[in-house]
Amino acid sequence: MRLIDLLSITITCCGDARHWESRVVVVGESVAGIADSRKSAQGREFAVSEDRRVRTFRQRLEDRLREAIIARHRRSGVVLFSDTTLRDGEQMPGATLEPHEKLRIALALEKAGVHSLDAGFPASSEADVEAIRLMVGRVRGPVLTALCRTVRSDIDAADRALDGNPVHKRGVSLFCGTSPLHRTYKLGKSRSEILQLISDTVGYAAEKFRIVAFSPEDASRTEVDFLCECYREAIRAGATTIGFPDTVGLLTPEKSRDFIRRIQDGVPELQRALLAVHFHNDLGLAVANTLACIAEGANVVQCTVNGIGERAGNASLEEVVMALTLHQEQYGRTHRVDTRMLAPLCRLVAELTGVGLPLMKPVGGANIFATEAGIHQDGLLKNPDTYLPFRPETVGGDEIRLVLGRHSGRRAVAHRLQGLGIPHNEARVIRITEKLKLLPKGTIVDDVLLQQIAADTL
Repeated sequence: MRLIDLLSITITCCGDARHWESRVVVVGESVAGIADSRKSAQGREFAVSEDRRVRTFRQRLEDRLREAIIARHRRSGVVLFSDTTLRDGEQMPGATLEPHEKLRIALALEKAGVHSLDAGFPASSEADVEAIRLMVGRVRGPVLTALCRTVRSDIDAADRALDGNPVHKRGVSLFCGTSPLHRTYKLGKSRSEILQLISDTVGYAAEKFRIVAFSPEDASRTEVDFLCECYREAIRAGATTIGFPDTVGLLTPEKSRDFIRRIQDGVPELQRALLAVHFHNDLGLAVANTLACIAEGANVVQCTVNGIGERAGNASLEEVVMALTLHQEQYGRTHRVDTRMLAPLCRLVAELTGVGLPLMKPVGGANIFATEAGIHQDGLLKNPDTYLPFRPETVGGDEIRLVLGRHSGRRAVAHRLQGLGIPHNEARVIRITEKLKLLPKGTIVDDVLLQQIAADTL
């Protein structure tokens, strides 16, 4: 059988990305066995030539399989969620996590169904290395990736940190400043030097990793023609994902979509890679920008739990997930995140980072299923859907709370009295409701206070 025939059969059979590497190994070993049998028969010179053919074949096989898997994913319409809470989120001042705390969050993200985890920056922190080593072998679902500059020693550090994880569950994410500001003031390099650096380091990473991402730092302030050159160079060198980061969070949804369109038009090689986006929230638009890019065809979105991160934070994982869940018909896309895990995940990250959740924080905030307004309380008691976009159980949240106060109506008061087992009739409910409206501003009506007010109305 010709090598190309064997290659074609293997690609046809390998429908599941989780098993492609093992199949490459099996086929590669089979071909290597053929070469070994020929070595003894035809001498050393032929053996060297055959070894080269085997290596070439195996590389072609891996490349074809990778392209087939990427094409299959593009057709699936599934948006992959890459979480960077453990790396970019931890860069928020005061949000430092210990390695064992990172493991707890990683396991919770795994349970939620996140596709990949930005696990840390090994070259910059021994604590990150320790955390990644804790995850290797324990976090089995998501792909574990490590951040690297376009520096070979960074890639080596990532390789050591991720050693032992299956090849299809380990990857690197390289970044390099590409905007005029970064080229001039940070790197002191020309366009051509940047392109050469990308080619060299992405190619080096591709020798060690099957999953290689490249992101041009400060992409949203980089000339589009040069941005596309960087992406083309990265994909040719072996990148399987290219990222578009709005590093300083200055874009609007319309401008975000325009960037994605121009990248798709300007990078024909994009058919061989996935397109990821990463937005910061300096204008409060990170979630909106992320959704705009999903609508335009982005395959991977990178977020943080609770939107934590440096400056104004990042796109909030739970908000993007729920927006996509509730508006699948608009985006024509699906995801694999278990929404029931979102609220517990929000609380866990808030607890471990010490960065508290605002009461009104979407999805995870304590007040999102609470109301004091009488009309709303009446509607919620009749049917929760009257005043909620989704029910608490959808996100694993706490039950609906009818908070009593100045704005509460009689129906909510009666409901609360019944729950406490306090006898009441309509006249008594009216008297209690009137007393609530006279309470000082900010008074919290707990069960004890309500019982006292009820006693005063006897």
